[in-house]
Amino acid sequence: MKRIRSLIAGALLCLTGCCGPKIEDYANKTPVLDVRDYMNGDLEAWGSFFNRAGMDDRSFYVRMHGDFTETEGTFKEAFTYTDGKQQQRIWRFKFIDDHHFTGTADDVIGVAQGTQYGNAVNMKYTLRLTVESGKTYDLAMDDWLYLTDDTHMINRTHMSKFGFKVGELFIAFNKLD
Repeated sequence: MKRIRSLIAGALLCLTGCCGPKIEDYANKTPVLDVRDYMNGDLEAWGSFFNRAGMDDRSFYVRMHGDFTETEGTFKEAFTYTDGKQQQRIWRFKFIDDHHFTGTADDVIGVAQGTQYGNAVNMKYTLRLTVESGKTYDLAMDDWLYLTDDTHMINRTHMSKFGFKVGELFIAFNKLD
């Protein structure tokens, strides 16, 4: 009986991993989001990390600057957390075509895979997160960005380890120029 329950639980876990939107579902949504346009220039954002229990664990403010061409770009992020700690990340992007791109950063393991259609962008990557004790965790990131108008964008990121939810990140962006 225990074995059957384990098989059923495993099958349900696999099935739930297949649910959810596909980036192509957003192809006809407007306004159209192109990372090269929206993230070019200065931006600011506010966000919070919610742990797996749904509790707001950590909030932050981010100043950003992007520099993009048709085929590549850099995106600099400067985080300031509510506890006063600061962090920086520099993304380097390469565009394969108008819908597909890759990204790298010092705390990203391997290469992020990005796709954009309509008003949405989806990026999947592994982030190496270092906690206060100095211990590191490699987390699977499923990053979704949605353009709501010419200056505002919402970001929702699912974070997991070994297929289990670790938490979610919510960020609201404001384009400054």
